[in-house]
Formats: sequence, structure tokens, C-alpha cells
Amino acid sequence: MALTSRISLYGPPSSDPEDYLSSSLGVIFPDDVTNQHGDAEHSLLYTSPHLPKPLHIALADPDREADRKLFSHYLWNASLLLAEFVEAGTLGLPLDVGLRRLQPAAFNVANLETLELGAGTALPSLMAALLGAKSVVVTDYPSETVLDTLRKNIAANAKTENSPKNSLAPLTVDGHAWGELDTPFATERRGRFDRVFVCDCLWMPWQHINLLKSIAWFLKDSSDARAWVVAGFHTGRAKMRGFFGDELLTVAGLEVESIWERDCDGVEREWVWDRGQEDISVRKRWLVVGVLKRRAAAAEV
Repeated sequence: MALTSRISLYGPPSSDPEDYLSSSLGVIFPDDVTNQHGDAEHSLLYTSPHLPKPLHIALADPDREADRKLFSHYLWNASLLLAEFVEAGTLGLPLDVGLRRLQPAAFNVANLETLELGAGTALPSLMAALLGAKSVVVTDYPSETVLDTLRKNIAANAKTENSPKNSLAPLTVDGHAWGELDTPFATERRGRFDRVFVCDCLWMPWQHINLLKSIAWFLKDSSDARAWVVAGFHTGRAKMRGFFGDELLTVAGLEVESIWERDCDGVEREWVWDRGQEDISVRKRWLVVGVLKRRAAAAEV
């Protein structure tokens, strides 16, 4: 099943010519795929056969240029993919993973403490809270526009009746700018989390080191702790690949446990540093999935 099949727009029909064009791209270009979903006028419904009812995902309506540049007012395919992985891993569902890099159970969040960085709409975190995580913390840049939308999504969806297990983990929202580790939020939560979620946050190469600092700061000092990093190639491989460079990872005390590429139809292939010239209509179909852990010398055995 296509990755984007779980998402549908919710709200009044749009009369904007640009929206008509966007919705017809799949007919004009059959191989084209939408990698960002929604707008300020339309919320989204996320439907899973394993949830009692669809989740209602609101989107931010940024009125400041600085907020718009965060691009957190969309739901991106990276969040869809990690949400699906968390669901499969935690519920023990079969997962079509062609390369078999990891067993689906590797994405199990049951009884674990999770943190999402650059959450946007917080879909993977909502799934974790509904599926059995011990506690869930959702963060994004400390913009009130962005954080208010996260709070709305949690208020609308974080309910026991939305859980297939009729349970709900404690779920909180806070602002966090990557690399800023001297705030009360950061100091109180250092080394607390078993899992750190990162979805489509690699398009700013100048922020890679700060993002890695935050991952390393919040990740539990344990050989079992993991960060799950999923990102699309729509901005170009060259912009995002440096995040997985050994030099930056070493500075942060992290290493790659597993990394591969997956497209919106579930086809998988090896991760490579350079594929040469990649057509945008092709590369936007693909995402990288990376699993980070603490370097052996830095983790407790």
C-alpha cells in the first residue's frame, strides 16, 4: 500500500487554482508523489486499519516569515513512514521491509520514553502515545504558532478511545531549539529518552551539528537507546547526507547502526552517498531511514 494512502484532506473545497493543479499532478504525471500534505485551510485525516478511528491533524498557519521558513506547517512523508514503522513494531504487525535491515520489532516503543525533535504535527509521537509508550515528549522550535498547533493536535487526538489498547501515555509539548542545551527543559531531561524521533529535519546542513548535539544530549546513556531519523530527498541528497558523515557523528558520540533508502511504495535499496544527478520527480519519492546509537565507548554496556 502506498505511503500516502492513509492521508486525506479535511475541510471545505478549495477554489485556489494552485490547489487544483496540485491535486491533479497525479493524473498529469502518474509517477509524481506528494511529499508534503495539507494547508492552513484544510486539516488532515490520518486513517489506519489498526486505530479505532482516524486522527485529526491540524496544521499551523504561520503569519511570520521566520515561522514559514520552518516548514512545520505541513505533514511530510518522513512522519508518515515513521508513524507506520512505530505502529507495525509496537503492535507486532508484519512490515514489508525488502532489505530486512531490521525486524519490525526494532520499532517497538512499548514501555519506552520517547522524544520527538522538530515534530511539526507530531504524528509519530501521537502513535507512540496511543500504542503503549511509557511517556512521550514532543518538541519543535520555540515559536508559539508552531507549539500551539502541536498542543491542538494532542488535545484532539491523545485520547484513550483513539488507542487500540485503550491506553494513553503521558504526552507533553515544549519548545526546543537544537543545540541549545542550557535551558530548563534541556537540563531537566538530559539522558532521559530511550528513543528519539527525527523526521525531515535534515534539509538545513548548517543545523546538522546542533541537531546531533540535541540527539546525543537527550538520548539515554545506554547501549539500547536509539534515534530514528527519517528524511526525504526532495531538497537534494547533497544537502542532507552530511548529517550521516562519520566526522559529525563522532563529535556527537554517535554512530550509524543501520541506514537504507525506501520509496513511497515500500521499495527499498542500499543507502549511498552519491547517486549522481537525480531527477526531482524521482528523488522526492525516496526517503532515508537511519538508526543511530551511542558509540560503543560512550554507552554503558
